[in-house]
Amino acid sequence: IKVPSGGGLAFEVPSTDPHSPDLQKEFNAIILFQQPMMSYYKEKYTGGSQAPDCGSFDCVNGIERDTGVVHACKDCPYNQFGSGENGGKACKTKRRIYLLKEGSSLPVVLNIPTGSYKEFSNYVFSIVGANLKTNQVITKFSLAKAQNKTNITFSKVVLTYVATLNDEQKAQVEKMSEQVKALASRQSLAEADIEE
Repeated sequence: IKVPSGGGLAFEVPSTDPHSPDLQKEFNAIILFQQPMMSYYKEKYTGGSQAPDCGSFDCVNGIERDTGVVHACKDCPYNQFGSGENGGKACKTKRRIYLLKEGSSLPVVLNIPTGSYKEFSNYVFSIVGANLKTNQVITKFSLAKAQNKTNITFSKVVLTYVATLNDEQKAQVEKMSEQVKALASRQSLAEADIEE
């Protein structure tokens, strides 16, 4: 599932025709697994599915795409505020989330962009604060138009609690979450399709 650029208000959702995704303003899904990620591009990111020059699937160790060299993210100069545009970090922190979309039997992936990271974190904390896990609730995903500090318009992902699963559903989803987590941990940087 892709988040549009420039403040668009419809997600691109995979359809039966891979060349023609469905556009949906909102959808309901269960968050099966969330994966912390970081990505650094030497040149300004221009979209598409190009793997980053360096990326991390745990925000601890970064792996250079071309050389395979591993770096500690906490010591990397690109992971420091001031290394990127407008005082930000050149290496962007984000979350990849694996979703079980309502009406589907297979998981899909949504990359939470940097501008939506705070919104996503606040939602997760609200669910945890209610003594639940994100894979125990149905979440509505929608988009809102927002602007960053430099007045650039972007699409912000908005998450809203819908309902809590019953005990039988929780047990089924927990098994699927474990399978998705195991598959996600084996992914390579070249396969990752980490978007800006």
